[in-house]
Amino acid sequence: MKQTVKQAFYKSIPVLAGYIVLGIGFGILLRAAGYGALWAFAMSAFIFAGSMQYVGVDLISGGASVLTAAFTTFMVNARHLFYSISMIDRYKDAGKYKPYLIFALTDETYSLLCDGKVPDGVDAGLYRFLVSFFNQCYWVAGSVLGNLLGAALPFPTVGIEFSMTALFVASFTEQWLTTRRHIPALTGLLSTLLCLAVFGAERFLIPAMLLITLILTVLRGREEAAE
Repeated sequence: MKQTVKQAFYKSIPVLAGYIVLGIGFGILLRAAGYGALWAFAMSAFIFAGSMQYVGVDLISGGASVLTAAFTTFMVNARHLFYSISMIDRYKDAGKYKPYLIFALTDETYSLLCDGKVPDGVDAGLYRFLVSFFNQCYWVAGSVLGNLLGAALPFPTVGIEFSMTALFVASFTEQWLTTRRHIPALTGLLSTLLCLAVFGAERFLIPAMLLITLILTVLRGREEAAE
């Protein structure tokens, strides 16, 4: 048990600084919109959606309807449908940990667990659960801290939203540096750029994810056939 906790914590360290900083940014934005630390804790504990929480600040402060909130959430988080497809084999034997693993599959957690590697001598399900749990703890802590700081100190909030983009770039770079095969990364990058040019900035996300999934599925099928 101790070894599993230790290895999971080490694995989550790359996300620690990013989630604390990004969580602080979210907490500050939420405080600026008039919502206190309890809101910050509740949103990060029960929603835990990163970029969607940033968008959610505008939704709740602007009085958006349930339908608008649901549609926006689907659009922003549609990529997680495709993350989950690639994790089916890794999570199928997770047992009691599976519901939380599904809930906590953020971009950064995916980047840490998508290679499927588990240290020797540890329980795979518990290990993945703890990596996911540690990452959420960092996010919750940052969100509450940022909200409290926003109440105590005046912070300009212009540009804070860009921090999520910066984290996505960092995650892409981490995957590029730690893997030898760059086909998935290049597929994602080129497909996104193509769909951005064709569909525009407001509508490119879902077509890009569909194209990425199609290409990777075809490539995986060819690899399995070659074996």
